[in-house]
Amino acid sequence: MQSIEQIDCDSNFALSTQLSGRTTPLVLRNLVKHWPLVQQALRSDQAVADYLRSLYPGVPVQAFFAEPEAGGRFFYNADMSGFNFSQRQTRLDAVLDGILQHSGCSDAPVFYMGSTTADYCTPGLTAQNPLQLDGVTPLISLWLGNRSHVVAHYDVPDNIACVGAGKRRFTLFAPQQLANLYPGPLDFTPAGQPVSMVDARQPDFARYPKYRDAQQHALVAELEAGDAIYIPSMWWHQVEGLSELNVLVNYWWRQTPSYCGLPTDALLHAMLSIRDLPPSQRQIWQQQFEHYVFNANDQTSAHLPAEKRGVLAPMLEHTARKLRAMLLNRLNR
Repeated sequence: MQSIEQIDCDSNFALSTQLSGRTTPLVLRNLVKHWPLVQQALRSDQAVADYLRSLYPGVPVQAFFAEPEAGGRFFYNADMSGFNFSQRQTRLDAVLDGILQHSGCSDAPVFYMGSTTADYCTPGLTAQNPLQLDGVTPLISLWLGNRSHVVAHYDVPDNIACVGAGKRRFTLFAPQQLANLYPGPLDFTPAGQPVSMVDARQPDFARYPKYRDAQQHALVAELEAGDAIYIPSMWWHQVEGLSELNVLVNYWWRQTPSYCGLPTDALLHAMLSIRDLPPSQRQIWQQQFEHYVFNANDQTSAHLPAEKRGVLAPMLEHTARKLRAMLLNRLNR
């Protein structure tokens, strides 16, 4: 394992400048140390809970619950017929009560509220605890829980995760480690994204031998309240909550307009339509993708009149709408 590159963020720190064109992770020490949320965390867990309660309007939230036997790891059950946790609608203050009630217990159940829109469940949190990201409009989410272990997974958007309270350990793997991480099902996942089937705390190398290579190239960092980490698109990341109360605020954004489709949809469609073709035909379609997608440039359609380039021209919103309508029409046949 290796350490993640890190920088200390002083008062003159320009976040957007540091991240421009960056494709590797970066730990941002003290990026949000000025946040009121972090200042409450320096006081006590109770102060953090009181601060979040003061912002909570009473709306329902979705939370995960696991028995102590899960060891904090949200995963499948033994035969993969389901999961080792339950998910139900509850209240934010009820989650906080459960966490504080079991604080200090060695066999505490796991309480975890993940990926909940911050302005929905805690209006005012983002205004009081701002992060300036020039040129993007991120989705801002709140995560909180006690000691937990979210197994390695990837996200399509770029991500800045800010530790508001507690301590977290991030273990990251480059996208090229995909096969070495032994991904689980694409269409049956604990929380929407495929996860690594390897228990990183006790890896079974007899069953998952290639994980040794992933482990060797893993990047690790521990973050305190006030620290943040930049996780580029498609980097696998495992996140462990190490404290009795852990609060995270994360910012997701894509580097393409919102009207562009999701790459994961294209992957699923390719599995439906291309994966099971004869090898010779798959090779032809690989060439098609290289020409029209992966190696596409100004010369791809330069031989055509500009008004006749259609979907080969740079993607604009009206072109995206046209493509989406074509796909819907064909898929509904």
